[in-house]
Amino acid sequence: MRHGKTINHLSRKAGHRAALMMNLSLALIQHKRIFTTVAKAKALKKHIEPLITKSKSNTTHNRRVVFSYLSNKEAVTELFSTVAAAVATRPGGYTRVIRTGFRKGDGAEMAMIELVDFNEIYTNTKKRRSEKSVGSETKTRRTRRGKGKAVAAATAPAATNTAVDASEEE
Repeated sequence: MRHGKTINHLSRKAGHRAALMMNLSLALIQHKRIFTTVAKAKALKKHIEPLITKSKSNTTHNRRVVFSYLSNKEAVTELFSTVAAAVATRPGGYTRVIRTGFRKGDGAEMAMIELVDFNEIYTNTKKRRSEKSVGSETKTRRTRRGKGKAVAAATAPAATNTAVDASEEE
């Protein structure tokens, strides 16, 4: 009977699945955000959330338990130092899965999985958009036919401004 067996096998044997989860976990801890299929992202979420919970209490036993899943000292150190400090007050839900569409080659549904407290890119895009709106006023629009006109128009006001400045100085 299969009662209570809720693990997603991902069409892999146990050793292959464990290696896959270890590699995905290492990539997520290192890069804070990875792109993969939805099925792998959901399986990774179930795999890594207990490890992050263990990292919140920095004991030798917890480090050894996490190391048995990750097999990478640098990743364990990063998890227990930077990630654990960022999620110290969060009671769970350390990761977020966002669906990103379908892969072109085989049509697999793709997703982005990220650590919730490490989403600096979302805050940077708002700043970039405001910077672009300020910078777009000074730029001229270019077209293929009007390359010479756009360049001439951009340099002409600068030339007239210097002439005006020179006349004011006299």
